[in-house]
Amino acid sequence: MADSDTVMSDVIDSEGFRANVGIVLMQADTVFLGRRSGGKGWQFPQGGMRRGEALEQALYRELEEEIGIGERQVTLVGQTERWLRYRLPARYVRRNQHPVCTGQKQRWFLLRLKEPATFDFTRTAEPEFDQWRWAGYWEPVREVIYFKRPVYVRALTELAPLAFPRGKEPAKPDWWAEVTAASPKSRLPAAE
Repeated sequence: MADSDTVMSDVIDSEGFRANVGIVLMQADTVFLGRRSGGKGWQFPQGGMRRGEALEQALYRELEEEIGIGERQVTLVGQTERWLRYRLPARYVRRNQHPVCTGQKQRWFLLRLKEPATFDFTRTAEPEFDQWRWAGYWEPVREVIYFKRPVYVRALTELAPLAFPRGKEPAKPDWWAEVTAASPKSRLPAAE
């Protein structure tokens, strides 16, 4: 779908936040991390909700569109309790689109693969990812673009007890304090 078509069907609230689902896909103790097409950084699959679409419908549609796997290939483990929000830096706001999207509000879902899968990034005309890898649970916090980092911290922290139910959550990496301190406090996400 063309970007302008997507924006028109997306749900953007009165404050300019686009409703979105984020996907933490696990295999064993690792998480799926995709490289944005053209080498524009690494992130989890995510995408906007369409008008009239329920959260789980958006989750499974985005899973299919972005990495080519379906609902039957995964187990839904849980989700964040509230929306997690971040504002886009001014240079990323597309002022010529209406309504103007100034940020994202996301519900994050934790999924487990039922069995090894083959990922397919060609389900849309403009694929989100061109490469992928399995990464340690906390690694995406360091890999994602800086303005999404606080949301990744909140989502992974909230989902960790579900990801590691026996209390065997991995220790925070040596770089954790430095990387998370580098995120401006003013950008810490609000929960709704």
